[in-house]
Amino acid sequence: MTEPSKSEATRKKILTTGRELVLRGGFTGVGLSQILKESGVPKGSFYYYFPSKEAFGCALLEDYVAEYLAQVDALAESPGSAADRLGAYWDGWLGEAASDGMAGRCLVVKLAAEIADLSEDMRRVLDEGVQDLIARIAALLTEGGEDGSLRPLPDPEGTASGLYAQWLGAAILSKLSQDDAPLRQARADTARRLFPDIP
Repeated sequence: MTEPSKSEATRKKILTTGRELVLRGGFTGVGLSQILKESGVPKGSFYYYFPSKEAFGCALLEDYVAEYLAQVDALAESPGSAADRLGAYWDGWLGEAASDGMAGRCLVVKLAAEIADLSEDMRRVLDEGVQDLIARIAALLTEGGEDGSLRPLPDPEGTASGLYAQWLGAAILSKLSQDDAPLRQARADTARRLFPDIP
């Protein structure tokens, strides 16, 4: 694997540091000076890569979406039935929630409401990422209906969208209550809707 250039490494360091700060304090709650201090880069370096904080926000979300979708793609291409792979995806939300994992570190959970009215460009990046994720879930639902591991669905895209909305809401409620019960309920509801052996 090719080593990243110093320029690429600096840009990545700003984005990685920024993501951690935004996950803790939200986008508007994190100032440029805090990003610079935590990442250890001068102000000029920040503006070399990002002409504005909004541009930084877009790059942050693009980086997050690309990383997240790559993880989903790797899971989708792993061995096992479509039901096994889709179940592993949902279990990732639940299994890591208590340790601030998949659900707790989701920028959609953290930022969707905040940026929807704040930045059209950031909203669009996040929305396109969500739509790409829903399409991947729908593809697994379709595959599961074909291989018999999931109930055949008349509208996989609509079901995928509804399931993602349920899980997103459950993640927000779990974050609010500091309890994974909403995520566990979403997991049970998902199983009842999708798995043929559960009435």
